[in-house]
Amino acid sequence: MDRNRLVERLRQAVNDHDLDTLVACFSHDYRNETPAHPGRGFEGHTQVRSNWQRIFAAMPAVAATVLRSTVDGEVVWSEWELVGHRPDGATQMLRGVIIFGTTEEHLTWARFYLEPVDAGDGGVDAAVGTIVEDSTILEDSNP
Repeated sequence: MDRNRLVERLRQAVNDHDLDTLVACFSHDYRNETPAHPGRGFEGHTQVRSNWQRIFAAMPAVAATVLRSTVDGEVVWSEWELVGHRPDGATQMLRGVIIFGTTEEHLTWARFYLEPVDAGDGGVDAAVGTIVEDSTILEDSNP
């Protein structure tokens, strides 16, 4: 099976708001790692269902686009964009990369780098300044 088809099936399930098909994309022992936010990692497709039930309820018009993907053996690297509207009417956009481990039928693990889009007031200089001048960022990242 073309492993990109697994990612396409997931994208289509998101856009169709088909929770059962979406959850069926994942193995029962699916493992999600979120390296930038380690406390957000989880295991099991039951949590996938819970997460997407909440997303579909809060943003019923959420839509996903896979901008690029490539397969390396059993691993699929994919770049995503999700757009929806929160209950207050504000647009919510997430962009980033998800690296999936796969079998021929399921997504078995992911390294998840999808984040809310930040307009970046002040440009790159302000962003770098925040990183190097905000000591809490460095303190919070030390184990």
